[in-house]
Amino acid sequence: MNIKPIVISLSLLLISVSALADDDCDDPVAGWQPRENLRKQLEAEGWTVFRIKVDDGCYEVKGRDPNGRRVEAEYSPATFELMEIEREDDDDDDDDDDHRGKSRNDSEPTNAERVPRKGIVKGRPSVTVE
Repeated sequence: MNIKPIVISLSLLLISVSALADDDCDDPVAGWQPRENLRKQLEAEGWTVFRIKVDDGCYEVKGRDPNGRRVEAEYSPATFELMEIEREDDDDDDDDDDHRGKSRNDSEPTNAERVPRKGIVKGRPSVTVE
């Protein structure tokens, strides 16, 4: 049996998988700009920034975008280029959350209605063991 084509195919597969999996920022640390500069830039665009931390070589920003949606975004620390953004409403199971059919009379819940108070669960939960 000729094993050479199998080895070549396997090594090409491994090389291509590792190239596709690399989504980290590769900027040298010497070229990074301060986090505060990114915070100022985002706040000038209307963002509310909760936190900026380093994750996989990128600046990971958690906050609210100008539309008021909670977002988690990754920026290149040297150029502040947007690498990835994830909005709170980007869940896969958002079939029930389709707001396009809402009428103008339907209002969004207020912040006080969304945020649970100290007692998250009212009453005692019931448990049945079989």
